[in-house]
Amino acid sequence: MSLPSVPRTGEAHGTDGPTVVAGTELVGEFEDSGYREPPHLVCRPDGQIVRLPTLLYAALRALAATPPGGGPPVMARVAEDLTRETGRTFTADHVAFLLDKKLAPLGLTTHSDGSPPPPTKKTDPFLAFRFRLAVVPEHVTWFLSGLFAWLFRPVAVVAMLGTFVACETWLWTTQNTGAALQSVLSSPANVLLVILLAVVSCAFHELGHGAACRYGGVRPGAMGCGIYLVWPAFYTDITNSYRLGRAGRIRADLGGVYFNALFVIAAGALYVATGWQLLLVAILSVHLEMIQQLLPTLRFDGYYIVADLVGIPDLFKYIAPILKRFVLRRPRDEQLRTLKRWPQIVVAVWVMFLVPVLSLQLGMLLVNLPELVQADWQRITALLANAGASGNPTLGVIAAVFQSLLLVLPVAGLALMLAQPARFLVRAAVRRLRRA
Repeated sequence: MSLPSVPRTGEAHGTDGPTVVAGTELVGEFEDSGYREPPHLVCRPDGQIVRLPTLLYAALRALAATPPGGGPPVMARVAEDLTRETGRTFTADHVAFLLDKKLAPLGLTTHSDGSPPPPTKKTDPFLAFRFRLAVVPEHVTWFLSGLFAWLFRPVAVVAMLGTFVACETWLWTTQNTGAALQSVLSSPANVLLVILLAVVSCAFHELGHGAACRYGGVRPGAMGCGIYLVWPAFYTDITNSYRLGRAGRIRADLGGVYFNALFVIAAGALYVATGWQLLLVAILSVHLEMIQQLLPTLRFDGYYIVADLVGIPDLFKYIAPILKRFVLRRPRDEQLRTLKRWPQIVVAVWVMFLVPVLSLQLGMLLVNLPELVQADWQRITALLANAGASGNPTLGVIAAVFQSLLLVLPVAGLALMLAQPARFLVRAAVRRLRRA
């Protein structure tokens, strides 16, 4: 895919007519998309990827190629280019409409009179990762990713996955993980070490996403941490993976779990050399992380794998249209008509899986919430009461606090996750009642 950059046109103040906002980049067609008419991608100066239909992208490209000032008015020249490219007749008034009503509100161009576009905000998708703090800057991510990008060469992938399968077979057929778990969790120091290794595994997971991007030829963004719903989480900005085809995007999605597998191999080899049972427990925690990441319900890796497989970036916005079409048997709305047939089927299957799962989780939470809260409270009380009885009271208290958080977070996170669709349904019901 060619990646032409928009020339830097400077800040517009209404003197030379409309211009493309400085720093905007025309990426090109969204490869392997699930849309009947593939959209074109544009990267805003703030890093946000915007999808444009063919006409708007052609108008933006024509404006970017038109030098400001001198000769015929800018919009007339853009209209000529659009007429020549599309075979349809466009006038300066048509171009002014496209700029003022479509492109300027997206923060991609100035208005037709050259005045600056309105301030733009990043979109806030449903169940998105909102609270984040960049820790590793982009240039450092680029360097670190380069150290590990070779691991995505086909020969390396086959060798590593074969080693992982052998490690798994050895682990589950020869080792007593239950005894190791009981032994390790009885020591506060060991509990903290397991948590530390889990954090290291999560960080290495994110490095896998960055390395996959670099192997594919695109630049990963910053790495950092934050809160997803209520869970502490790490992230790597791999927005640029949209520049890749389907295979490259899925490789970037799977890069994190692949690096988890590499972590398991390293921990298994170290356990063979030392016999340290704590490493077995750390391996178990990494397995839980891998399972969680592959679930396609929340915005974890599994969700993005499904989205990139079908070429549709935001699956959640199709929940309502799919339910109306396949449950209420209403005609397909415009959102569904824009999708190709097989992506529409996959999205429908995903929605039909997601809605019952979330509904079941909500029902189980509501039914069992009193017992869960009581059991967690009893466990937390016991942990805190026994914290001082360990050989090192300070470590005991710290370990008890971390274990208490691990007990509380799943219930709190599930409640917060399900509160959003519940709030949406309540608002929709209220609006319908007011119209009745």
